[in-house]
Amino acid sequence: MTNSSTVTDETMVPSTAPASQRPRILVAEDSYEMRRLIATTLDAQGYDVVEARDGMELLDLIEASATHGSVERYAAVISDVRMPWLSGMDVMAILNAASWPTPMILITAFGDDETHAEGNELGAIAVLDKPFEMEELTTILGRLVAGGGM
Repeated sequence: MTNSSTVTDETMVPSTAPASQRPRILVAEDSYEMRRLIATTLDAQGYDVVEARDGMELLDLIEASATHGSVERYAAVISDVRMPWLSGMDVMAILNAASWPTPMILITAFGDDETHAEGNELGAIAVLDKPFEMEELTTILGRLVAGGGM
């Protein structure tokens, strides 16, 4: 887990802010341990984290956010590539067809060139191979939230 003292100020979000004022991040990962590690790290960095256990739950949460207006929107989505029901790639393809603008970061234990190429073609902001450094993830999110992109 990343020590907050090693993360630059640009990636830090005030964790004392109410959840409604904290950037909301949707984390989809079928491994409970990995999902909790990411969620706990991001929460400590000041993000409001929503968790999904698989691709279907990810899609359901995204669809629900679209019906609730900007209050429920996500600043970013972090999704495992291989999950039950729908993969992270499947969800990205569905969202692309609907012109859904929220940036996605893909994480994978199967980070071959083909997986990276497909993720990039679908518009992933980043494709991170497991195991990855939490600092790398929080840096990417910090830049996204600050409006700096990658």
